[in-house]
Amino acid sequence: MVVDLSMRNPSFVIAAVLCLAASMAPGCRRSEAEKKVAEPTIQDRLTKYAQVRLEIDPSPLTDKERRMIPILIEAAKIMDDLFWRQAYGDKESLLARVKDPDARRFVEINYGPWDRLDGNRPFLPGFGPKPPGANFYPSDITKEQFESAASVSAEAAKQFRSQYTMVVRPEGGGLEAVPYHVMFAPQLKQAAAKLREAAKLADDPGLRKYLLLRAEALLTDDYKASDIAWLDMKNNTVDVVIGPIETYEDRLFGYKAAYEAYVLVKDKEWSRRLTRYARLLPGLQQGLPVPEPYKREKPGTDSDLNAYDVVYYAGDCNAGSKTIAINLPNDEDIQLKKGTRRLQLKNAMRSKFDRILLPIANVLIAEDQRPHVKFDAFFANTMFHEVAHGLGIKNTLNGKITVREALKDQASALEEGKADVLGLYMVTRLIESGDYRDTELMDNYVTFLAGIFRSIRFGAASAHGVANLVRFNYFAQAGAFTRDAATGTYRVEPEAMRKAVESLAEKILRLQGDGDYEGAVRFLRQMSTMGPELKADLDRLSRERIPVDVVFDQGRPF
Repeated sequence: MVVDLSMRNPSFVIAAVLCLAASMAPGCRRSEAEKKVAEPTIQDRLTKYAQVRLEIDPSPLTDKERRMIPILIEAAKIMDDLFWRQAYGDKESLLARVKDPDARRFVEINYGPWDRLDGNRPFLPGFGPKPPGANFYPSDITKEQFESAASVSAEAAKQFRSQYTMVVRPEGGGLEAVPYHVMFAPQLKQAAAKLREAAKLADDPGLRKYLLLRAEALLTDDYKASDIAWLDMKNNTVDVVIGPIETYEDRLFGYKAAYEAYVLVKDKEWSRRLTRYARLLPGLQQGLPVPEPYKREKPGTDSDLNAYDVVYYAGDCNAGSKTIAINLPNDEDIQLKKGTRRLQLKNAMRSKFDRILLPIANVLIAEDQRPHVKFDAFFANTMFHEVAHGLGIKNTLNGKITVREALKDQASALEEGKADVLGLYMVTRLIESGDYRDTELMDNYVTFLAGIFRSIRFGAASAHGVANLVRFNYFAQAGAFTRDAATGTYRVEPEAMRKAVESLAEKILRLQGDGDYEGAVRFLRQMSTMGPELKADLDRLSRERIPVDVVFDQGRPF
């Protein structure tokens, strides 16, 4: 779930990936050679992003739905403001310090003074490294202080580790956990009012129920009922994902959920093509290449898989690298009982394929394999990545704790790596069984390899960037691809690719099932070194001025 742009000089992004959060303390130091490289200008940094207009076809919308969308966008903008508070603090005071319009724009793209595609290094003078806990915690907090406060009682532990509390220092000292619905009460009341206003225009009863329950959830931090209502929606055309959802922004513990919103319109024709794949999950779970205990959980069968066009991004999903697919809810109990909904964001996906993935393939993929880089394969790989989040295990084998809780700050990168590799495992099995016929397997493999280069460029600030660097090194060691030294291009070796997919899947699923935090740290550290060839190849992409990601011109969908 996760923007990039092209850089004239990516040395600092590459250095950032070398400083993976999995293995480095905050404030990774640059080498003397790196210090001699000129800092990229704000204009250089802006070229990392290709601007894309978010538009939709309004013809499937009713008059009420057209009137509903601007109201939902207003609610989404409130989530944007709340994410600013969580990621940095006071947005207006920061922007008031920045006079240059290009610098202001880059601040807005990054939701703060730290470049998310450059390992969260500061790009404005006067700022140090970004606190690992963003603004969810006091900037000077230590893990020991947090654990001491959380150990006072069972209730204290629950509140401090909650996804929906901000940790602050009260005037008397110490630490205090303040619920989101208390800390942000005025803004959340406004957002809830907007959702209720939109509900009055909803002809679909499922959408109306969800909007009303989500409005209440914003005011209580209890999201279960609205998550279930969201899963139960089947026939709505307009949709909105809104609230505190992902925990990527919290790089201290991975506990705190960040506010975000998507306003969406379902592409019903594409969605019809996807409906049957979620029903195959139980059988795919049983076929996973791990011992039985690591696949004992049964994924929910009420999962939904649909294609959407995005009208508006706000908050966490709009910061840095942009998300092109959604798999929610994250609540492990709901996932096991009812499953998830997987939303493929087709217009955003198409923009990244056309503006980024194809140009990368034309530089780094062997010429005779380039015809295998296809949008349908990119769509399928992304789709099965999201489906694969439902596979594996949500609770550690000892049954005492969730995988997310056990793996803490390592959980996001490992989970993204799992979804990537299991997605490719799934598409391999489904193509071979004849259950999926939209692509050829080599299309998926070659497109997947090109996608690794795309995602590595997100850098260490992205769980997806970390996961892809680890997978690149693992696949290289397994011979899943070869590199032609004369042309500097890469070639998929299909049989070795298949074996590497299965062995990496087993490695990650075991780490998750065992809740092996130290093992996850060692594995990510071991596989996170960027070699000189890869560094040189990423430099070539930047010299070609291929964007890293996109930034959206949005809010005027039709």
